[in-house]
Parts: sequence; structure tokens; C-alpha cells
Amino acid sequence: MTNTSSADIVKLHRAHFDAFVGLVNALADYEKLERPSAEAIQRLHDDAFGEFPRFDAFIAFYEGSPVGYAIALETYSSFLAKPTIYLEDLFVLESVRGLGIGSALFRHVRNIGEARGCGRMEWQVLDWNKPAIDFYERKDGEHLKEWHTYRITY
Repeated sequence: MTNTSSADIVKLHRAHFDAFVGLVNALADYEKLERPSAEAIQRLHDDAFGEFPRFDAFIAFYEGSPVGYAIALETYSSFLAKPTIYLEDLFVLESVRGLGIGSALFRHVRNIGEARGCGRMEWQVLDWNKPAIDFYERKDGEHLKEWHTYRITY
């Protein structure tokens, strides 16, 4: 557990899974996306707690309530010959933004990457999300203008 002045951050475990799903739903609402289906929620559960977990998730608690989360996983850079910690989601409920909880989650994932010997940390930000862009720029995030994100959805 990481204790900051604003939040307690814990690795996701089964006892917090329903709270985690609630936060994922809150992010979907914020981004005006469809909430995960029951099947997707089951896959999240299986991928978090299976024999070979596919991602790490961390929950931030403020005054005993779950208020934010981060999902991270490793990719690999052949040129650095080191893993990269990839921040898939970082979300804090709007009602508690500005209290340092997002910073604590970000720092927690960044520290994990450093501890694992990662060569870098990467993430993506939606182009309309000015509050997130401003947040990451304050964290010394560099906007990589020369890279474009592409996707194939199955």
C-alpha cells in the first residue's frame, strides 16, 4: 500500500473488484462511451486474477472510499532492449480531482516501471481531453507528434 497525504493506493484484489468496475463505468461515462458488457466485465476479472494476469490495476482510496484507478501493463522496446510500462487508464472521480489523487496514481505506476527496470513509461490521451493533457504535461509528459496511433478492432 502506498500512503500519500491524499490517498491510499492498493493493488487490485478480488475484494475491490466491484469498486473497480464502478470506476471503469465512471470513466466510460466521462468519455461518453458504452459501459463494459457483462462479458467484458468477466474478461476483466479473468485477466486481472488469472494464472497469468494480463494487467496490473491499482485502486486509490480517499477517506475509505474508492475514488480512482490505474491500469498498467508492460510492452517491450527492441531498441532499448527494455520493457516499457504502459499506462492504459488513469481515472479519478471528478468530485475529488485536485486533491493529488491522480498524481499519486501516476507516481505509483511510474515508480513501478522504474523498479522493474523499464526504459520508459507511455500512455495515450484523447485529443479533446484538455484537463488530462494539462495534467500529463505537468508530469513532464512529452507529446510525441511524430507518432500516430492506429488500431484494428476484432
